[in-house]
Amino acid sequence: MATQQIPVVVLAGFLGSGKTTLLNHLLRAGDGTRIGAIVNDFGSIEIDAMTVAGQVDSMVSLGNGCLCCAVDTSELDTYLERLARPAARIDVIVIEASGLAEPQELIRMILASDNDRIVYGGLIEVVDAAEFADTRARHPELDRHVAIADLVVLNKADRIGDEARQELNGTLADLAPGKPVISTSFGRIEPELFFDRGPGEDRNAAVRQLSFEDLLREASANGSPGERVDGGGEHDHEGCVDCDRDHNGHLHAAYESVEFTSVEPMHPRRLMEFLDSRPGGLYRIKGFVHFDVPENRQKFVLHAVGNFLRFYPEPWAKGEERCTQLVMIGSGVDAPALRKELENCRQAAPAEADENSMWGVLRYVPAQEE
Repeated sequence: MATQQIPVVVLAGFLGSGKTTLLNHLLRAGDGTRIGAIVNDFGSIEIDAMTVAGQVDSMVSLGNGCLCCAVDTSELDTYLERLARPAARIDVIVIEASGLAEPQELIRMILASDNDRIVYGGLIEVVDAAEFADTRARHPELDRHVAIADLVVLNKADRIGDEARQELNGTLADLAPGKPVISTSFGRIEPELFFDRGPGEDRNAAVRQLSFEDLLREASANGSPGERVDGGGEHDHEGCVDCDRDHNGHLHAAYESVEFTSVEPMHPRRLMEFLDSRPGGLYRIKGFVHFDVPENRQKFVLHAVGNFLRFYPEPWAKGEERCTQLVMIGSGVDAPALRKELENCRQAAPAEADENSMWGVLRYVPAQEE
């Protein structure tokens, strides 16, 4: 069985963009997901609000199962190693880039790591909608940061009008063609856009004990709107705890999740054509693929974030159905068109694909020494 890898997400943005607010939101809204947060200074994290369960040198254990590390660049590899140890039971690592290094340097560090327990989880660039023009004037490198991002969060979008927001979305689309742009306020982004939920909560349980995180969410909902936790996906105002307030003051970040299942094997060459030219707005793809190709009939676990793509071959479990199951997550995507494209990637005849057709897939399989 392949080693379960921990995605490492880089959270970037210039001073005042709201990335720390977004990080605090993720720490509060994890619903059982154990997050390892790497920051330059503990002062940016609302540790008091989450209670400290214990501290060892530069690592703080939070009451909700998350860990927070205050490090500098020279220590980053060490703390990535510590957070990725099985004993830490971390589900995802989030690095707040400010004060540590340029985003592209952090990406290179993650991709060059020989730690087989971590995998690149994407670069998220947080942009201040109200101050974008001034920030761009002071920091011309903002254009480069947006261009290399896998996802752009347009934060504080409630502070500008619809026309200005539309114009700014156009500018960001020019800087980062095809990359999803999510508009929100107060850093409220559904965590499942960035990473899979941890196993800590049984979502199907009709009755369960009220947890510490439930109390935090309840307190947040009844307190400052900047601390409120909203659900992801398309928002239905019915049942919203804020719907007796003025909705002009906040936005709900929307994303789409598209599922695809096929009991017919996929044609490797057609699937790679889809993955190499995937439509704009897709942020990540997860799942597994079944290829009916000699010497390659094992399960191929797929992990894609932005332009990053990896396949991880592993044996099928005993009695497990050979099939393909994929989930595509993004913003502004055409769900029927995506499913249609993937349906066209199916293998039409049993002997249609041969070993040579797997070359495109196998070049995204990590070498053994990685």
